[in-house]
Parts: sequence; C-alpha cells; structure tokens
Amino acid sequence: MSFHILLTNDDGVHAPGLLALAKSLADVGQVTVLAPDRNWSASGHVKTMHRPLRAWSTRLTDGSEALACDGAPSDCVAMGLLGLVSPQVDLVVSGINPSANLGHDVTYSGTVTAAMEAAIAGIPGIAVSLDSHADHNGQVDYGAAAEIARQLADRVKVDGLPEGIFLNVNVPYLDLGEIAGISLTRQGLRVYRDALVERRDPRGRPYYWIGGGAPSGIAEPGTDFWALQEGLVSITPLQLDLTASGEMASLDAWRLDIPSHD
Repeated sequence: MSFHILLTNDDGVHAPGLLALAKSLADVGQVTVLAPDRNWSASGHVKTMHRPLRAWSTRLTDGSEALACDGAPSDCVAMGLLGLVSPQVDLVVSGINPSANLGHDVTYSGTVTAAMEAAIAGIPGIAVSLDSHADHNGQVDYGAAAEIARQLADRVKVDGLPEGIFLNVNVPYLDLGEIAGISLTRQGLRVYRDALVERRDPRGRPYYWIGGGAPSGIAEPGTDFWALQEGLVSITPLQLDLTASGEMASLDAWRLDIPSHD
C-alpha cells in the first residue's frame, strides 16, 4: 500500500518552498498538495467555523496538480484528514517556510500549527523551516531543507512518531555539505521587540500596526537557536499536552476551594 503524504504550508500554494518539498518527497510516497490560496504567515492555529470553506484544483509552477483552499493551513490539514483527499493520509508535512520558526514562534506559526493539526488527528506531522534571513520575495535555495525533509519523512515512514508528538524542524541556510549535523533540541527563548504603531486614516481615525524590530533569541546550548547558530539542523519534538506538570504540587499548596456561602 502506498505511503500517502499530505503537504501544506502557510505561504500559499504557489510558494517555491512547497514545490521544493513536493519534488523531494515524491521519492518517499504518494504526495498530495492541499495548501492555502494566499499567505497565512503568523496565522497561528486557526480552525474556520463561521463560514464555508472552498477547495479547487490548481497547478504548481512545474505543472503538477495541487489543491488550493481559501482556509488557513490548519484548515487544509483538517479537510484533508477528514476525507477531502484519498487514500487515507499517513504523514503531514508543512513547509518549507523561508524563515525559521523558533522558540515561542511555534504558537504563531501557520507552518508549525499545520503539523500540530495532524498530531491532534493522530497522524504524524513535520513542520520544516529554513533560516534563510531573506526577503520572502527573493531567490531562496530550498535544496538542503528539502533533502532533510525527505530523510525525516523516510524515517517516519518506517518508525512512525509517538502519538501526540510532531516535529519542528529548522534548517540553517547552508549547502547540504556545509551543514554541521543534526541536533535534537528544545525550544529556546525568543525575544520579541514588538511595538504598537498608531497611524491616522484620511478621515483622521486611528488605526494600528503591531510593529517593532526583528525578534532575536537566546542561543543557550541545546536549544533551537543554538543549533542554527552552530550550523546544525534543529529538530524539536513538540507535544500537544501543554500541562506544566512540574508546577502541580506548588499550585496545589494554594488549597483552592469554592468559598462557603453559609
């Protein structure tokens, strides 16, 4: 039976990173592309419930068949896993994002939360991002990241992933032969420099941008930031259970209870 891979992204169905991924993963199994019709970067984990969703046939720039959808990346995954595509999906791969998704970015990233949607459904998911430091409209070489994704997909095909676990993969922007290795990492600390920018429209009414400087991170050894700094591929296994289990005892000491109304 063929191994069926569902591909999506958050940059839109015609993004070059998605095409590079589709070509690479064709060596692993049957590939179906179902991706948004527009850019959903920093969309987070979205599930569209307030309007109907539409999907239609399109073609990637190399002429290969794909499906476009007017929903978010996680909508695309949900629709695919709920029966829009066949046969049953065995693996979801999201990417290749042209910039890294590190630390707290995983909560904002449409790339990562698409893989999370797969894990919710009990299907292995891999999110792949490239630390290209490039403008998204520029020429980016996705070759190394596509090959890393192929190797990981091939390994998941054989060994699977534990239930509820998905992988956040970040690849340094280097030629494949220049990459120093692969490191299993934990989420690092992202440092955001957000600022609220106020402007006025032609009628004098205020509107706002969330702006500010580019985020950075703390490259503590063992983290995703550190791995990229060292020229390593970062693979961070993420889980759906966000419970801070280590804090249960300290919070239990609060002795919380419903106040008596006697």
